[in-house]
Amino acid sequence: MLIKILELILTAIAAYMIGSISTGYLIVKSKTGQDIRTIGSGSTGATNVKRVLGKKWFFIVLLLDAFKGALPVILAKLFVSSGAGIGLAPVIASIFVIVGHSKSIFLNFKGGKSVASGVGTILALNWIAGLIIAVIWGTITYATKYVSVGSIIALALSPFIMYFLGSPVAYICYCAIGAIYIIYLHRENIKRLIDGCENKVR
Repeated sequence: MLIKILELILTAIAAYMIGSISTGYLIVKSKTGQDIRTIGSGSTGATNVKRVLGKKWFFIVLLLDAFKGALPVILAKLFVSSGAGIGLAPVIASIFVIVGHSKSIFLNFKGGKSVASGVGTILALNWIAGLIIAVIWGTITYATKYVSVGSIIALALSPFIMYFLGSPVAYICYCAIGAIYIIYLHRENIKRLIDGCENKVR
């Protein structure tokens, strides 16, 4: 029992540290010397990177953040979950990697909105659910021209998609908790949407 608890603790720490590696911050810093936290929305995510470096780097950061989200979950499924309860270790990895992304220990506990990394965790938990959510995000973002709207709706639907695909209860609960957390991180975007001053994708 003690070994299982230690495995879960180590899983949480490793996932958080991986999540804390801010690809957006590092890329903007290396390319321009600027601190992305002082630009635009102050987020280290792909949307804010696009404001500085353009569309190409938006997609690069998006993919890197998704990979960063998926990596600790895949490792937990391969090496930990069989010895620490079905579904529990991957869910712990999922939670802590998105917390690391949004509250990076290397950036004074600041970061991004955890959308791409969150979708990455879902892809690693259930790739079909992850693809459906990614398509919903892309479709809504394209139709509305608001990344925040696509993100909020896609993540809000994630627990229902997991449920209808017959995923473990732990995965469904994670998606519900993750959706609430990520929507909370978008609270300023929601205020701007209500006020009609949210930035559109151009």
